[in-house]
Amino acid sequence: MHSPITSYTLLLASLFSCGLTHAGLCESGQRQSPTDLRASSQQAGGALSFDYRTTALKIANDGHTVRVRFHNGSTLRIGKQAYTLEQFHFHTPGGDRIEGQQFPMAAHLLHKSPSGQLLAVGVLFRLGAENALLNRLLPLIPKAGSGDHGLADETLNPLLLLPQDKLYYRYQGSLTAAPCTEGVEWLMLKNPVEISAQQLQRYKALFNDNMRAAQPLNGRRVVQSP
Repeated sequence: MHSPITSYTLLLASLFSCGLTHAGLCESGQRQSPTDLRASSQQAGGALSFDYRTTALKIANDGHTVRVRFHNGSTLRIGKQAYTLEQFHFHTPGGDRIEGQQFPMAAHLLHKSPSGQLLAVGVLFRLGAENALLNRLLPLIPKAGSGDHGLADETLNPLLLLPQDKLYYRYQGSLTAAPCTEGVEWLMLKNPVEISAQQLQRYKALFNDNMRAAQPLNGRRVVQSP
């Protein structure tokens, strides 16, 4: 049986290979992702504690995005709850907006709790300086459909993806591909990181845009860290 994260990967590939844009909850769901983040309240506490570890690179090109997978116990802790990092991948455009502002790219870091709760951390990119992690990653992207590539001589720490300031928006959302299953916890980091125009062009030469449009909040509460 596939794990929820693996199933998400397979569903995303199926969605784009079939040329579909919506199915099931993608049309009828009321708690869908991405969305336009307009914080409705502020709450204390809930600081994010990232224990991401350097690991040998395991990378795949599924034809729609590049995925980096983790099996080394990297975790994110919110209070007493720990979530294990399973993979990250990229979307263009960024999908989630902040107060209406759209971003050219996003990274989604997918986690799972011991009980199976999915949690996604979103990192938005804006045009600016070269991105150090993408500088390392772009030359290593394998051919589409060639499976996972383990590169023992190449190591990576996903902390390189994150902004220095870990303030965030939190909301209840969904997978961003069919069947758009709801109940996914989303943490969108407030502060974007930078990507150069040349890096973005290089990425988009390999992958077509793969993010659905921002979905209505439908009364959902968006909280933000203070």
